[in-house]
Amino acid sequence: MGTVLDIKIKRANKVYHEGEILSGVVVIMSKDTVQHQGISLTMEGSVNLQLSAKSVGVFEAFYNSVKPIQVITNTIEMVKQGKLPSGKTEIPFEFPLQVKGNKVLYETYHGVFVNIQYTLRCDMRRSLLAKDLSKTCEFIIHSLRASLPKFLIRGHLNSTNCVITQPLTGELVVENSEVSIKSIELQLVRVETCGCAEGYARDATEIQNIQIAEGDICRSLPIPIYMVFPRLFTCPTLETTNFKIEFEVNVVVGLQDDHLITENFPLKLCRM
Repeated sequence: MGTVLDIKIKRANKVYHEGEILSGVVVIMSKDTVQHQGISLTMEGSVNLQLSAKSVGVFEAFYNSVKPIQVITNTIEMVKQGKLPSGKTEIPFEFPLQVKGNKVLYETYHGVFVNIQYTLRCDMRRSLLAKDLSKTCEFIIHSLRASLPKFLIRGHLNSTNCVITQPLTGELVVENSEVSIKSIELQLVRVETCGCAEGYARDATEIQNIQIAEGDICRSLPIPIYMVFPRLFTCPTLETTNFKIEFEVNVVVGLQDDHLITENFPLKLCRM
């Protein structure tokens, strides 16, 4: 048996949250004395983005600019150059899961085009006559949801199938809210999809924003929803082989503590 390098994380499920301490031991097992040039441990978190080969031509500018996004990184020198005795050696470690500046520890996610991963990598450097050893181990980050104030808001749109020459109507009622309300707005959004079989680009842009309430409004008071579709920036909903034009409306409630409550409603526009 040669030298075996392993990483044991303290928590069996390997799940951690921002602000906690990631701890464990590095285990080295060998039947003989181990000569080494130093042992280091690196903790790293990154977001890797990529597009399918079919999409490269369509999104060439984006594809060329995609680089891994570094979320967190930290390296410690566990053992300086020297010798380890035969048998089993355990070296404990601790890493604070704390990011700097405005960075965020995103939740671990393994997707097709987006990959958010957190790893520990132990490296044992050895002389030219012996191959360097390396061991990688993944740990999981779960994000903690910030506490959202309690609220109850109800309402309706009279129809989501709209005649383009007639206004969008409905009503909204704030039954209760723990935090004072700053404003309530209607946001009309167009969703344009362009492309072909090789790939599609989908973009949502705001057309207009109408404030329907300001300040901490009275509870249980019906607020009318009334929005006229702008003539130059809307058209009947359209779907073809190469492009689509769709519309949505967002009801956005802003609270005094800067929380935003948003509800999205797809619309289908037609002309009579």
